[in-house]
Amino acid sequence: MRLASLLEVRNIEVGYGKIRVLWGVSLDIGVHEKVALIGPNGAGKSTLIKAIMGILRPSAGNIYFNKQDITGTDTYRIARLGIGYVPEGSMVIPRLTVFENLLAAVTTKEAEKRKEDTLELVYTLFPILKERKDQLGGTLSGGEQRMLAIARALMLRPKLLIIDELSLGLAPKVIGAIYSALDQLYESQKISILITEQFVEKALRFSQRAYLLEKGRIALQGISEELANNEYIRKAYIG
Repeated sequence: MRLASLLEVRNIEVGYGKIRVLWGVSLDIGVHEKVALIGPNGAGKSTLIKAIMGILRPSAGNIYFNKQDITGTDTYRIARLGIGYVPEGSMVIPRLTVFENLLAAVTTKEAEKRKEDTLELVYTLFPILKERKDQLGGTLSGGEQRMLAIARALMLRPKLLIIDELSLGLAPKVIGAIYSALDQLYESQKISILITEQFVEKALRFSQRAYLLEKGRIALQGISEELANNEYIRKAYIG
């Protein structure tokens, strides 16, 4: 049964100046669904995420969240509507402690009301953050900073969590821990999750549906299990 759409991207075109990066891209994420956006470096995955988050404005097409047109809306407003965004890299505040980083993300009345419950949630997902709660963000390892960035995005209690380049630069053990935490989050909170990922096999194992983006266009889409057995994807991305 097809899930009700939470995020709808419709035929967007995005570029940097006169350089076009995305060409007529469409994508859907259902309520309580795990979706992966896969593809090589330079395919436009991060550009698509930045367009969804209002960092880049599409020159054509529209983006809807909960049936509301959010095309070109300010990023902070999009976050408050219910999209948690974890950009590529760590993006933590280095001179604040782990605890202070988390509290800095509490910017709405609803988030403040649920703050203690959310802290308990993120400490359950990432126990190392509780151990390190009084440690400065900038002194954490790369993997711990990535966990903190995800935890910060959750402090607003989003309906949709977007993580760009989930595995980039991380050790295999850390990657496994993050994927395990996301599965736990999905099961316990009924949240929708969109990840972009270069490690195609991991992404397809995690997600329910996936989109393959190549040269700024959606080349393939479908059930993740079926895509994992697709001859082209196996030859080009899995081996």
